[in-house]
Amino acid sequence: MQTYIGTKLINASPMDRQTYNTLRGWKLPADECGTDEGYLVEYTDGGQANHSDYSGYISWSPKAVFEQSYHQSGDFSFGDVVTLLKLGKKVARKGWNGKNMFLILVESTQPVITEGSPYQARAGIQGEVTIDAHIDMFTAGGTMQPGWLASQADMLADDWCLVD
Repeated sequence: MQTYIGTKLINASPMDRQTYNTLRGWKLPADECGTDEGYLVEYTDGGQANHSDYSGYISWSPKAVFEQSYHQSGDFSFGDVVTLLKLGKKVARKGWNGKNMFLILVESTQPVITEGSPYQARAGIQGEVTIDAHIDMFTAGGTMQPGWLASQADMLADDWCLVD
């Protein structure tokens, strides 16, 4: 077998094994303990729904396995942030001073530089160019800071969260 690491955005709530089996209409197997703590997990980013009360695929995970694999939004690391940005999500730090600030990943683009643009006027560039993928920050005032760079504090923080 090969080793994998996964990243999924899920919905979850605490639920013991017996309650999950009851929800699914299953009898608890004799070799399982119904009071085992765990989580009902709903995968919303793929997989066909397997229960009429949920729009995503549901399963049950033992508490220790779940808590080693998942953490709530607001507790993301910078590594999580890079993955979330690559998935097209908006992210921010809870600890940032400014409100309504967030980051996005801008994929590589090939705009056409026109005559009279700052790029043409100052760099003498005209025609099609490639702008490499980069992270931009947006602020509450509607301004964008292209090519945002993380500080040491940003990279080591665990207070990153998703932004709607």
